[in-house]
Amino acid sequence: MSFVEIDDLSIDLGEFSLKGVSFSLERGDYLTVIGPTGAGKTIFLESIVGFWRPDRGRIALDGRDITAELPEHRHIGIVYQDYALLPHMTVYGNIAYGLKKHKPENMDEAIRKMAQSLHIDHLLHRKPTTLSGGEQQRAALARVLIVEPSLLLMDEPFSALDPQTRRRARLLLKEAIGERATTVIHITHDLDDAWALANKLAVFKDGRLLQIGAMDTVFSRPKNRFVAEFIGTGFFSGTVVSRENGCVKIDVEGTCFQSLDRADKGEPVDVAIRCEDVRVSRKKPSVANGFNILNATLKNIIPEGSSSLLDLGVDNLQMNALLTQNAMRRLDARRGENLYALIRKEHVKIVQAG
Repeated sequence: MSFVEIDDLSIDLGEFSLKGVSFSLERGDYLTVIGPTGAGKTIFLESIVGFWRPDRGRIALDGRDITAELPEHRHIGIVYQDYALLPHMTVYGNIAYGLKKHKPENMDEAIRKMAQSLHIDHLLHRKPTTLSGGEQQRAALARVLIVEPSLLLMDEPFSALDPQTRRRARLLLKEAIGERATTVIHITHDLDDAWALANKLAVFKDGRLLQIGAMDTVFSRPKNRFVAEFIGTGFFSGTVVSRENGCVKIDVEGTCFQSLDRADKGEPVDVAIRCEDVRVSRKKPSVANGFNILNATLKNIIPEGSSSLLDLGVDNLQMNALLTQNAMRRLDARRGENLYALIRKEHVKIVQAG
C-alpha cells in the first residue's frame, strides 16, 4: 500500500474544479505540481489538507482514510506563498505556535534546533515584518516542520524570492526535508524547483491530472502536446517509414528522424525531443553515427538566465535548442544563419504509437 493514495478525487466549485484525480506516492517522495493558472492546483492541495470536501473520491494517508477528517486531525502541514506568519509574535513564537497542541518537555531545545537547521536561530527574537522574504519563508517552514507532519504541502513557497535567495532556499529545504524523509507535494511555476528538489512531476490542466511520473520520464515522454509544450519539450507527429537494424525512421512533415525506440512501419507516432538534447553546430560533422543531423536556420535567440533558447527552423518544423552561455559564445551565431541541429537517436523518443 502506498503512503499517499488519491482515488477519483472530484470537486466542483464552479469556476474551479477537480475532475477524477488519481495517483499514489511512496513515503519520502517529493512531487512538484505544475500547470497554468486556473488548472486547479491549489484546490487540489487544499482538498488534501481538508479545506474542501470532495464531491467524489477518496484520500488515504499511510493506510488511513482521511477523506472526511477535519484538517486538524490529518497531521498535514501546509506552507503558502504569503507564509501566513503571525505578525504580533516573534519568530520563536511563530515556531512554538506550531507546537501548541503537542508541547514536548524539551520544546525550547526543539525550537532552537529547528531554527538552527534552517539558519534562522539568530532571528528568533525578531518579528516577521522585520525579516526578508527568504527569512520569512524559512520561519514558515520551521513552524510546519517542527510538528513532523506526515505530509508537507507547499503552494509556490518561493514565488516572492529573488533568484539568489530562491537558490539558497531550495538548498536549505532539500537539507531539511532529507533529514526527516518528509513526503512533499509542492506547487510551483518554476521548473528549476522541480529539477532541484523533486523526484516526481505532475502536470494539471482544467482540473485534470494530465500526467504524473518520474521527472525524467515526464520530460522525455510527455503524454500529449500540451504537456510537452508546457515543459518545453518539442512534440511532433509523424509516420514510421521503415524499421531496420534496431532503428526506426519517422517522417515528420518531410523531415526524417531516426529513433532507437520500437514502432512498426506505417504506424502513426508522436515524437518528443527535449530542447536540452538538441546540439547546434556551425559545421556539419564528418561522422554521423548515432546522430540525426538536420539543416537548421536560426530564427531567434531568447536569453534565459545562464542559458539561451534557440528558435530553429528545420524544414517545415519549429524546434528549440537550449544552450549554455559558454556554448553560445563558442557557436557565435546570428539570426538568419544556417546551422546544423544534432540529436542523438536515443534522444528521439516515441511517445505513443497507433
